[in-house]
Amino acid sequence: MTPPQRRRRRFKEQPSPPPAPPGTPKQPERLFVVAGPDGDGERDADLDLVTLIVARADPPPSATPEQSALLRLCTTPLSVAELSAYLNLPFSVMTVLLTDMLAAGLVTARAPIVRQSVADRSLLEAVMHGLQRL
Repeated sequence: MTPPQRRRRRFKEQPSPPPAPPGTPKQPERLFVVAGPDGDGERDADLDLVTLIVARADPPPSATPEQSALLRLCTTPLSVAELSAYLNLPFSVMTVLLTDMLAAGLVTARAPIVRQSVADRSLLEAVMHGLQRL
């Protein structure tokens, strides 16, 4: 008995895709195009994931689509992490965009509101007693 012979698969040539009709959306921009030039050394804003961003004005006509979307989202305070997730942009690109917008006075950044640094003792005791009853 002889083993079966392998056959080579021959892939059919795929036809090239037809050109896109006019008016269809273009491919998304590369991140370095969205973020802009990064060699001026003026990027000093201390932004982290929990910094809250609030819009100060409506988007100007000269704003990029990303800046307009940021200003529309930031009517209420949102963290940089939330903005990054909503716009599907990495944190590094968000910090560049927000730093430019902070310099232009379009947004304000503030630290998150910390309720209390130490939890209330009576609350901790109530939680402990509730867990002991389980």
